[in-house]
Amino acid sequence: MNPRAEPQSTIERRPRRQSEAYPVVRDFLDEFARALTAGDGRAVAKLWETPAFVLGDEMVRVVQSPQEVETFFAGAKEQYNAMGITEARAEILELDWLTDRIVQVEARWPYQDSFGEELGYETSTYTLVRDDAGKLRLRIAVMHGAVMSSAH
Repeated sequence: MNPRAEPQSTIERRPRRQSEAYPVVRDFLDEFARALTAGDGRAVAKLWETPAFVLGDEMVRVVQSPQEVETFFAGAKEQYNAMGITEARAEILELDWLTDRIVQVEARWPYQDSFGEELGYETSTYTLVRDDAGKLRLRIAVMHGAVMSSAH
């Protein structure tokens, strides 16, 4: 232990500011949903900071470039439409503002058909990083998995 170091008890922990992060994160997720449902892979790619990391039970992927993000999401609209899903919107479940530039959000994405009926949902946790211009970018995505409604 360094005798000249500040004692742990005098270091203030930065408070979590969910209320400040919520509207900015909500806007980010809305923009992500619009780009995804429009099938605009380029717009989705602009929301990511690479290299990025995607993790799921059956997947581990490092995304090295915006082009990889664009390719990754290129067929998403068609895949969702094939399942009858026509709308995407995120429900924020948890939100932690970790540092001045990093926020972590858990989002539930209901799968809705053209009648507004929920067909199922998926949940993901994202680590977003504020870039030098102040815009949030997705850096880490943890995919929790999808749940489909038994009625459909």
